[in-house]
Amino acid sequence: MRFLGSSSLLFFLFCLPLPAIAAKKLPPASQCFVLAQTGVLQPFGTAGSTGTSGQNGQAGSPAENVTIFADGTPLTLNLSGRDGENGRNGGDAKAPDCGQQPEQVTQDLQAADGGNGGNGGNGGDGGNAGSITIYTTNFDNLRQVFVSAAGGKGGQPGEGGGGSPGCNCSRPYWTVERCFGRPGDPDYRCSTQEFRCRSGRNGLNGNRGLSGRDGLVGKLTLLNLNKPLEADRPTATVTMAALKDQGFTLSKNQWETRQGAKALLAPGSVVEDEYLVLTERIERPFLLIWNAPQPFKAFADQNVTLSLNDQKDVQATFPGDVWLEGTAQKRGNVTEFVVYNALRSGEATQLGDLVLMGNGQGLKLFLVDQADRSNLVATKFKLKYKVTDEDPRFRPPSVYTTQYTGDIPDNLVVVNGNQITLNIGQLPIPAEYLKPGVGVEVELTATRSFSNYTAQQELVIQDVLRSSSLVTPPTRQ
Repeated sequence: MRFLGSSSLLFFLFCLPLPAIAAKKLPPASQCFVLAQTGVLQPFGTAGSTGTSGQNGQAGSPAENVTIFADGTPLTLNLSGRDGENGRNGGDAKAPDCGQQPEQVTQDLQAADGGNGGNGGNGGDGGNAGSITIYTTNFDNLRQVFVSAAGGKGGQPGEGGGGSPGCNCSRPYWTVERCFGRPGDPDYRCSTQEFRCRSGRNGLNGNRGLSGRDGLVGKLTLLNLNKPLEADRPTATVTMAALKDQGFTLSKNQWETRQGAKALLAPGSVVEDEYLVLTERIERPFLLIWNAPQPFKAFADQNVTLSLNDQKDVQATFPGDVWLEGTAQKRGNVTEFVVYNALRSGEATQLGDLVLMGNGQGLKLFLVDQADRSNLVATKFKLKYKVTDEDPRFRPPSVYTTQYTGDIPDNLVVVNGNQITLNIGQLPIPAEYLKPGVGVEVELTATRSFSNYTAQQELVIQDVLRSSSLVTPPTRQ
């Protein structure tokens, strides 16, 4: 019998005499049976070892960037990057130690495998070329400048090492006889078993390394200037004091990408054909002019954000709590922002000290502008008038009914300095709800506007309408 797997089954055939069969109560026709046993491959020899990997090539060093002024004097510049080094070859595998194939063993054998070759090293990357920045006031002067700004070449890869062959079997097959019982006995039987030896696997050759990348070609930047270029400053945050005292200048450099760099330089020059040129430098001063009657000191430390927009104008963003009435005007490239009035946003919502006086059509609601800014701030009022049968001064009423919701017309609003009087008795409220003794809740919403700014304030008063004016209108100096 021949076994072809890495492990095999050994079959043993036993034939028993009829008395033995009867004793074991086997069927009469059974005279033999097979015993199977798993065979495991037995290795011999020592496998070959893998070759060493090749060393990677070192990358080429990059060239330095250079800035020059071209005045027509001939000039030669070598800005090329260095080449990368080649990768080293991988080492060959070490051969296996095959030893001697064992004799007459009762297991399949496996000869030692060969070793794999080492991988080749990668080639080193080429160094990047240096870029060149040229200042000149006459682009014809560029024809006197020769530039060699090629990228370094990438290194070649190393070759993989060779694999070593595996060991061979001196005897691919052999047989071994096995007997059961004692010679001369009726149940004495022998069988022959066949075993196999498998040759070792040949080792694989190592992989070739990767080629190094070529370095980048140098780029050209041109500036039509005779002095160093100043940095961009398209945005800034500046205090109002600084803007008032000395102003601030925003700047932005405008660039354009063009083709044809090689044609601008001396013949034979090596640079990236696409180049960058400065087309314009934008400078826009901004100045704050304070013509407001309010003291500037209260606003001096506030920060203003300045930015250049796409139209090359300066936009100023003031803090949210600073309300300014002013106009922006341009004098040449200078933007002047003239302030005529100013206040803090919180000053617009300092209405308070609500008082209800009178009844009927003479019912009035008084309040005080505690910041005294009503001469600057326009106000629109909206009123919700609700009534109850209970006295809201002592405990919250359980039920209110709304008798009016709407705006208060301007002709019912009287402003006298910091005092504001609202003639709410003139609103279309049913007369029975304007009588003395009626419990009321008045919700007042004031919309305060100044220049382009708006804020709202809500005020509530609960009271009982009286038959006479026993309360003096509030005042606040």
